[in-house]
Amino acid sequence: MSDSLPILYQDEHLVAVHKPAGLLVHRSWIDRHETRFALQLVRDQLGRMVFPVHRLDKPTSGVLLFALDAVVARALGQVFLSGLVEKTYLAVVRGVPPAQGLIDHPLREEYDRHDDPRARAGKAPQPARTRFATLASAELPFAVGRYSTSRYALVEAWPETGRKHQLRRHFKHLHHPLIGDTKHGEGRHNRFFRDQFDCRRLLLAAVELRLPHPVDGRPLTLTAPLEQNFACLLDPLGWRTAVPERFLP
Repeated sequence: MSDSLPILYQDEHLVAVHKPAGLLVHRSWIDRHETRFALQLVRDQLGRMVFPVHRLDKPTSGVLLFALDAVVARALGQVFLSGLVEKTYLAVVRGVPPAQGLIDHPLREEYDRHDDPRARAGKAPQPARTRFATLASAELPFAVGRYSTSRYALVEAWPETGRKHQLRRHFKHLHHPLIGDTKHGEGRHNRFFRDQFDCRRLLLAAVELRLPHPVDGRPLTLTAPLEQNFACLLDPLGWRTAVPERFLP
């Protein structure tokens, strides 16, 4: 893995990078053994302090935005809290969801005292909403479960809230878990993608952020094309033409 990350956008206030799957944003109780973090890499790459304002799960790739000073970080944090940021994800799921839909399913905070001693058990579920559209599907002649064939779909998703593991948990709730999800997914389908396609990652990518600039208010669109270890599945599954061109590598 390179010690520099692709820069998607930079000005005097902000920098956006393409975080690869498998890289933590910053030090975490969950992966105490890790020594490489996006925060550290971008700081060293730019030679200055950077300030995280949102997060991507370790196995998720895509757009990661940092502020370049504490004042802008606070302003950018307010932009995220106000709901003015539109996040777009691409994911591969088991089965074929409806053509489009809204998952309106409250989520309880995931609690694990071994992973994060600051987490609190017993909190009430929080509102969580995700819009999605199914872009393409494929039926493969392999019996992964009890059926003689297996079906998968490529979905585009827009979370309207920002709960932990929201997309992974919402699609599990819809009975269409994400491929490569070792916590909320299905092991037999994850193994099938490893064996058939040599795919060893969570198939979830944050491909776009749209937001007003926290300093001057102008609209920003930050796009991260799919990593090659995700995009390599598009041709075997016949999905390349279903993906918006700006999301292709």
